[in-house]
Formats: sequence, C-alpha cells, structure tokens
Amino acid sequence: MRTTVALFALAVVAGCGSSAKPPRTTAAAAQPAPDACSAAVVPTAAQSRALSVPTTTIGVRGFPFGIATTPDGRWSFLAEGGPSSAIAVFSDGRSAPRLVRTIAVPGNALGVGLADEGRYLLIANGDGATVVSVARAEAGAPHPVLGVLRAPARAGLVGGGAIEVASSPDGRFAFVSLEGSAELAVYDLRAALAEHFGGAGYVGSVPVGRLPVGLAVSRDGRWLYAISEIATGRSHPRLGYRGSHGTLSVVNMATAERDPRDAVVATVSAHCSPVRVALSPDGRTVWVTARGDNQLLAFSAARLRSDPTQALLAAVRVGEAPVGLAVVDGGRQVVVADSNRFGAQGARSSLTVINAAAALAHRPAVLGTIPAGSFPREMSLEPDGRTLLVGNYASRQLEAVNVSALP
Repeated sequence: MRTTVALFALAVVAGCGSSAKPPRTTAAAAQPAPDACSAAVVPTAAQSRALSVPTTTIGVRGFPFGIATTPDGRWSFLAEGGPSSAIAVFSDGRSAPRLVRTIAVPGNALGVGLADEGRYLLIANGDGATVVSVARAEAGAPHPVLGVLRAPARAGLVGGGAIEVASSPDGRFAFVSLEGSAELAVYDLRAALAEHFGGAGYVGSVPVGRLPVGLAVSRDGRWLYAISEIATGRSHPRLGYRGSHGTLSVVNMATAERDPRDAVVATVSAHCSPVRVALSPDGRTVWVTARGDNQLLAFSAARLRSDPTQALLAAVRVGEAPVGLAVVDGGRQVVVADSNRFGAQGARSSLTVINAAAALAHRPAVLGTIPAGSFPREMSLEPDGRTLLVGNYASRQLEAVNVSALP
C-alpha cells in the first residue's frame, strides 16, 4: 500500500514555512514569504570559527562528482565528469590518497556506489549506470568496464538523467535516481551480469518527486530513502506541503525489487531543494541537506514510517547551498558541504561540522567550519573513520580531511 503524507514545514529558518508551530532551531532568521523556496531569499549562516584540521588537496583532471571507498579501505574511486568522463582510481595510504590510474567510462560520470560487498562499482552516467569490476580497476587489468544498466525503450522513462546510485546489501539489486523522469530505476544486477547486459536486468521504476537525486539504504536493507528537489502533484498549503517543496520518500526495498510502482510507503516535505541524504550508524536518524534553505534536517527513521507528520526532529542553519554530507565520529558529528554553487554574495564554500546530539536537542550545534575548494559536492568516509574524502567540483580537487582531529 502506498501512502503519501504531508509533513508540516517550519515557519522559522526554513525558506518555505507554514503556519504550523516549528520545533526549536539552532539559529533564527528572517521569514520570507510562506511559499518562497529559493536560496536567494534565505540568509546564510553567521560566520563560525574555523577549525584547525589537517587536510590534503590533490588536483584532478575532470570535475569530481561521486566518491566511493572499498570496504577494506585500500582504494577509492572518484567520478570525474566533463568532456573526458573517467573514474580516477586512488590508493589510500596513511597520509593521503595517491592517484594510480584513470579509467574511461561512457556517458558523464556522476554519482557512484559499491555493490556486492565491493565487487562492483556502479556509476550513474546520465543514461543509466555503468558497472565496473573493482578487482580489475584496482589491478589495472584490461576491460574493467563490464557493461551499462539501461532501461528498455518500452519503459518510457522520458528524460532519464541518471544521477545517483545505490544497491541492496545483498548486492543483487541496483537503484538509480533519474533526475529527468521523477522516478528511481530498479535493476536486477545479477541478472544483468548473467545476461551480459542484454536488457534482462531492468525490473521497473519507483515513482517519486520531481528531480530525484540523493539515495541512502538502511543498514538492514529494508528501506531506501530517496530525495526529490520538488514535490509532484498538487500543493496542500493547509498542511504546509507545497509543490515547490522537495520531498523525502521512504521506499520498501523488498517491494521495489518485485513491484516498484507500489514501493513508496511514505513521503514527507524536506523543505526547499533537498539534495542528499545520509543515515546515522544506528539507523535511527535520517539526515538531509536542504540546499534551498541552507539547512541540515534531521528526521526520525521510525516516525517516517509510523507517524510521518512528527518525523522532523531538527533543522540546523549551515552555510550557503549545502549539498553533500557525511556522518562521522560514530554518528556524533555530521559534516556538510556548503557548496555556494550559485555564488551568493559574501558567501564561501566550506565544510560545516555539526554536533549531532546538540542538533537533536535543539541546542546550538555548529562546531565550526573547515576550508574547502570551490563547490564541494560529494563525500566518502574511509572505513576506519579517520579520513573524509571530499570532491571539490569547480576547483577540480580531491580533498582528504583528517576528521579524527575534529574537536
């Protein structure tokens, strides 16, 4: 059964509030028009103290997008978009990652993810998802690109725009957010590999909001969390749910693997232009970056399914146009990439560090900021929890941040 529930929006701090009483937040801000949903009318966070954290910056040829690190922590893969789409393969040492090789891939290399316990690298390529053998990529062996997951023409996914990927914990299924189609494509990865990508792998698509982007899978493999920048359907201002708001959808993965059209169990407002989502290690908190509101949002994973109108736990003001995020220090801190991708006057790109417990208790939660290159976009925490890899898109850099040195 599919149930869509509207979540009351915040009237304070959010760029798109309603008349509902908001929870306490960590900062106050001017209140724009209730239906406004634009970063241009939302003030950025007050300047916070700079944190002294060791970082290393490595220049790359393309425009960094997705990043993934192997479960053993020895290798990382950086998607480089642009005219020469490629995957940069890094050997992860104790001091800093070292570029070993690049692998040309079809399409435009965007979001990445690992599947089947790190055996395969999935790369959203604008059309579908490229599948790369991790063992061959690490060894520099020939033909590391195994094939491409594509929806057949009969699926009618007009617009495509594959941008982010995720996979089921057992490695069998792959999920691709289609930014131009308001849907998530579902593929049986094992079937696609067995059929040498002859088209047998496509299962169907999950309908979500418009401009779907970020994806995250619960550790138990039961739930897929999907972010859409704009809600579909009619607005419901009485409920604080407007068409210009973005959404967070909860997808039953078992249902999505056999009947994708009926897999969404709840959809809630996630304020203005939400773009990425990450989970706390215990799976209890769902963190979302609302780029249009300059906010980090926290939702209760349990309430999203049982009582969605009460699922929003906190909203923290961060820097300009936040995109990527990572949960570090065993869930005690969240690092947010303040992209400043639209070049707001007086703003700068940085990484904002949030105290998770303080945020959930509605206390001041911003610990400080770490310098970043231009347009920090995606992040990957190495398995030992010590190093956070950040792709600085516009300045073409991979930044390695020693998060074990955070206060």
